[in-house]
Amino acid sequence: MTMISIEAVVRPERIHHVTEALESVGCQGFYYSNVTGEGRQRGVEVFVGRGGAMASRHSVPKTIVRTVVVDDMQEAVITAIIEAARTGDKGEIGDGKIFVTPVTEVVRVRTGERGETAV
Repeated sequence: MTMISIEAVVRPERIHHVTEALESVGCQGFYYSNVTGEGRQRGVEVFVGRGGAMASRHSVPKTIVRTVVVDDMQEAVITAIIEAARTGDKGEIGDGKIFVTPVTEVVRVRTGERGETAV
C-alpha cells in the first residue's frame, strides 16, 4: 500500500477543529506548528495605534498541520480538513490550502520498521 503526506495551511483559530476532525476519521498521527507567511491575498489590513489607523500587514499568522496516511484515507482526511478549516458555510479568503504528496519511505527510528508499519 502506498502512503501520502497531507499538509494543510489553516487559520490558527481553526486548528482545534482540524485536529478533532482528523482524529474523528481515524488519523492516528499528525503534527502542527505556527508559521507566518504571505499567500495570494498578500496580507491583511489591521487597525493599529490610537484613532483606529489602518496599516497593512503583509505576513499573516497561519498554522500548518501535517500527517502521513495510507492513500485510501486521502479523501476522508481532505474532507475532514476542509469541513473543519472552512470559515462559515461557503468559506472565506485565507481559509487555507491543502497539499498532497507521495511518500516513498517511512522509517521508525526506534525500531527500524519501514513502510506502512512505521506510520
